[in-house]
Amino acid sequence: MLKNKTFFICKVFVIIAIITMHFSGMFTSRIDAAADRPVWVVNLDGTITAGQFNFLQRQVESAEENGAQLFVLVMNTPGGLVDATMKINELFLNAELPTAVLVAPSGAIAASAGAFITLSADIAAMAPGTSVGAAQPVAISMEGTEVADDKTTQFLAQHLRSMAEVQGRPADVAERFVTENLTLSAAEALELGVTDYLANNLEDLLAQVDGLVVEKQGRSYTLNTADPQLEEQEMNLRERLQNWLSDPQISFLVLMFGVMGIYLGISAPGTFVPEVLGAILLIMGIYGIGLFDTNTTGIILLLLGAGLIIAEIFTSGFGVFGIGGGISLLAGAVLLPVEPLMAPEWYGSFIVMVFGAVVSLTIISLLVAYRVMVSRKRWRHGSQYFDAPRRGVVVEELSPYGMVKSRGELWKARSLDGSSIPVGTEVDVERKESLVLVATPVIDGKGDDQAQ
Repeated sequence: MLKNKTFFICKVFVIIAIITMHFSGMFTSRIDAAADRPVWVVNLDGTITAGQFNFLQRQVESAEENGAQLFVLVMNTPGGLVDATMKINELFLNAELPTAVLVAPSGAIAASAGAFITLSADIAAMAPGTSVGAAQPVAISMEGTEVADDKTTQFLAQHLRSMAEVQGRPADVAERFVTENLTLSAAEALELGVTDYLANNLEDLLAQVDGLVVEKQGRSYTLNTADPQLEEQEMNLRERLQNWLSDPQISFLVLMFGVMGIYLGISAPGTFVPEVLGAILLIMGIYGIGLFDTNTTGIILLLLGAGLIIAEIFTSGFGVFGIGGGISLLAGAVLLPVEPLMAPEWYGSFIVMVFGAVVSLTIISLLVAYRVMVSRKRWRHGSQYFDAPRRGVVVEELSPYGMVKSRGELWKARSLDGSSIPVGTEVDVERKESLVLVATPVIDGKGDDQAQ
């Protein structure tokens, strides 16, 4: 009986040990798995534009696909476009991983659109010496900037208030960012609960949030950021071009130059340069102010480039159409939409192929234009066939119009006084009217080599 009891107790201990080791292994593996998951870091410095949104969207998707445990945006911005800001808010609120915004370094600001982005993140932090707020919307017109109408202001105020409530931040303070242009320092924002942490830099923030549990969309995310693997990303060529064009100041200038180019081309036709450059800049300017989306702009530029190259083949564009077509093709290829089902390597190879083709086409067009210019220069300075001869012989009676032969050429001619000059008479050329010689009979009777 005692042996059976002893055997039973030993059996229980063995089972407990096995279960403990199993769960301990699971717990350890989970910790190791969390530690191995990277922290995705993106820097945003400057105006919030459509290009910035496209960049952030691609990075959030990449972070989700690579199993990142946290997405961190290190931001310094004076504001930006409302449409791009709204899309970034939606992106952060619906991301399938925790998002954090760090306003840094010291001296940085999160003004206007930056305040919206800061409040939309799951974790908000600021470095000492930074500020957030001043989110009152403004309207841009030909006269400059002015405060937006009450309808727009109230809408944005309620939108920011709603986001603050979702993220557990003071809604009344968030609303005052828009209605009163309220601005807070880093310490004030932390004290009022607008932000969650005061961090000197990225490393300081990651050390503070280590072990934090983030509740988002019904799921819990435990951060293990004591010594994480950092993945820092930068814009690609396509996103840089989008960001540059969608800057309000740049897009306005590009649009104006495009209109001026077309106007100059219509006013002084013949060179084709203003019209071609004007058309390309006009399309890019329209994209920059937001009337065309990225995909539409890329397709239009590709079609324009193909049309210009065809025009170069069938017209005397002297290389202008070819060069303009190459520029348009290159810009269109950069803005071309990325097909999700295509391999990422394909897009890079496609850009290289287009760039090579454009460079080759541009070189050929420049060579053609150079040869045409050299040919014209030689013809203008080296040919004397359109210079009027000084003397000739009548081969068809001038009565008063007829034909004169000189230097082996036949010229249409007329007599100076309207009288008839018979065939074989040697004449002096008094002047030339267009391609008609005005002639008089030779008085001294001396011959001239030019009449032969």
